[in-house]
Amino acid sequence: MTAELPDILIQEVAPRDGLQIEPQWIETVEKVRLIDALSAVGFRRIEISSFVSPKAVPALRDAADVFASIRRRRGTIYTALIPNRKGAELALAARADELNFVMSASETHNRANMNMTHDHSLASLAEIIKLACTAGALVNATIATAFGCPFEGIQPFGKVLDIVKQYLDLGTHSITLADTTGMANPSQVSRLVAKVFTVLPPDKLTLHFHNTRGLGLVNVLAAYNSGARRFDAALGGLGGCPFAPGATGNVCTEDLANLCHETGLKTGLDLDRLIDLSRRLPTLVGHNVPGQVAKAGRPLDLHPVPERLRQHPA
Repeated sequence: MTAELPDILIQEVAPRDGLQIEPQWIETVEKVRLIDALSAVGFRRIEISSFVSPKAVPALRDAADVFASIRRRRGTIYTALIPNRKGAELALAARADELNFVMSASETHNRANMNMTHDHSLASLAEIIKLACTAGALVNATIATAFGCPFEGIQPFGKVLDIVKQYLDLGTHSITLADTTGMANPSQVSRLVAKVFTVLPPDKLTLHFHNTRGLGLVNVLAAYNSGARRFDAALGGLGGCPFAPGATGNVCTEDLANLCHETGLKTGLDLDRLIDLSRRLPTLVGHNVPGQVAKAGRPLDLHPVPERLRQHPA
């Protein structure tokens, strides 16, 4: 793998965001095998699991065992999603390098997703940051439904920007804007990213898009053209939010990496190995996955000339 900095930083979230809604239980050893393979591909950040109530997300009830079993690659940050102080304590005990805290821009979605008001969530974040600082861990704070809520509709830019400022005031290291339900469009993305960059440097912002309405990669391009350089993606396009009606998978990692490759953007990732991993996913999860490049192959994966043309050339 190249040691130079990539033009675009793709952060892998399939082990957490991808597997959290899978109805078929994925054995811990299989999760660890997937994460170790993703580490070998060259990711600088991988979201491993979440420390939430097993009753709420039973598919990730083995988070501590997964963290204890992975082979950590030097230079890779291993992240845990956490909802509150208890989750933070468990994640830090598991030696998570980064805690990813989530609060929704929408108060309604925040109550559905986290069972908290905004004030309660922000108070929890303040406690979490103190714990993380003591442990030497990073804290990323995510704004879910930043581009729209299935209950409240589009969230005003000013409201999202206020949350960004509150996160920064509390001492978060970086921030993610999440299109939790795939409601974003490129124009909206460009304008919101530009506004956030008035208070946050580009290297501290991640965009998290879902492909619910087929605009995932287009929204990535819109954000990139507005200066964003960090993006979440999930192998095979896995994922979806269990508390967002109609939400489907994340932007597909190998599809995004292929787009970057075709347009000359360096990712630092081994695309061929990514595609190979994605082609194994249906066996792991028990169903087909949305990713397209793994099905069609790379553009220059050429096919044999038909026999009839070889026998009767023009």
